[in-house]
Amino acid sequence: MAGSRNDRWVPVGRIGAAHGVRGWVRVRSFTEPQQNIGRYRPWRLSRGEDMREVDVVEIRPHGKGFVARLKEVGDRNAAEALTGMDVLVNRDQFEPPGDGQYYWDDLIGLQVSTVDGRELGEVVRLLETGANDVLVVSGDRQRLIPFVVGSAIVSVDLDGQRILVDWDPEF
Repeated sequence: MAGSRNDRWVPVGRIGAAHGVRGWVRVRSFTEPQQNIGRYRPWRLSRGEDMREVDVVEIRPHGKGFVARLKEVGDRNAAEALTGMDVLVNRDQFEPPGDGQYYWDDLIGLQVSTVDGRELGEVVRLLETGANDVLVVSGDRQRLIPFVVGSAIVSVDLDGQRILVDWDPEF
């Protein structure tokens, strides 16, 4: 995690199936609120080693997600080739989070320890449960820790790359 976190491309969505015959694609947004995905430009689409920058001509709500028209995609076959690609944007486009708020991307990779000094492992991902977000911590075993600042989460030190938790290590 060396260097500035703001010089990175981070996932904000995923391309779904083709939509129609003129090159539109369905898009699932990972942003909160979901419509924020339409604010970011340019997009980089990524799948494994395949990475390409695309220009978003138009994006609009459709069902539970969005549909987008990309300048470089003119027909259904080209749109189908993008299915499953991640939508990445440069991190420097994000608004700073409010006090006590964090982007998931900032939490992944942080080390987690208890208030009594026991190392629990590293945050490998987060889950959205509806009630609150949950850290998935991988160490000697996997743990699910609710991300509730002031309760289970005592402190988050992004510079020190550490989260301090009030959590029973056996739970």
